[in-house]
Amino acid sequence: MIPSKEEMYNAMEQRHGKELQRKFSSSCVAVCGLGGLGSNIAVSLSRAGVGKLILIDFDKVDVTNLHRQQYKASQVGMKKTAALEQNLREISPYIELETHNVRITEDNAAGLLKEADIVCEAFDNAEAKAMLCNFVLGELQDKYLVAASGMAGIGSANDIVTRRITKKFYLCGDGVSELADGDGLFSSRVMVCAAHQAHAVLRILALNERRSI
Repeated sequence: MIPSKEEMYNAMEQRHGKELQRKFSSSCVAVCGLGGLGSNIAVSLSRAGVGKLILIDFDKVDVTNLHRQQYKASQVGMKKTAALEQNLREISPYIELETHNVRITEDNAAGLLKEADIVCEAFDNAEAKAMLCNFVLGELQDKYLVAASGMAGIGSANDIVTRRITKKFYLCGDGVSELADGDGLFSSRVMVCAAHQAHAVLRILALNERRSI
């Protein structure tokens, strides 16, 4: 039996405290890119009781995604937005989800991200990363940005850290490793970086009020 909305909220309130859970539940976070980083970020934020997630990705689930992304073998071929929404509904049935099966660009970013308090950059493409970071930092200065750089390879997970670059810009990762290094991407290390991003979001929400952050 699925717990009621009240039962689930009360359970999270008991874990997080009334004031902190109120902040989580009244927040809106955009996750841009739903691959190894983004799918894991979304799962962590949904488990924490974040009120609304905006999920953005144009891709479909591929068999090569299954070793590090939060999808199932039965979802291969599905749009990532639809597949992740399905999975998040099983985890947090009362979360508000807004999905966009599009490629985010400078032309549509403002409209897609307008409701978000915090934007998570979770792309695996360097040009897309740079575009989103530059756009948010330049055009959406009222929003926080949590981005990632460096999580490839079999190196120590302890090398992955969260750094505060500016007042509203946080960067997670080791800052060095790239897929081109030849070591590949490992679920455990990608998930560590995603966890850093999700936790940075929760810390920002914990220390600030919605719409005034």
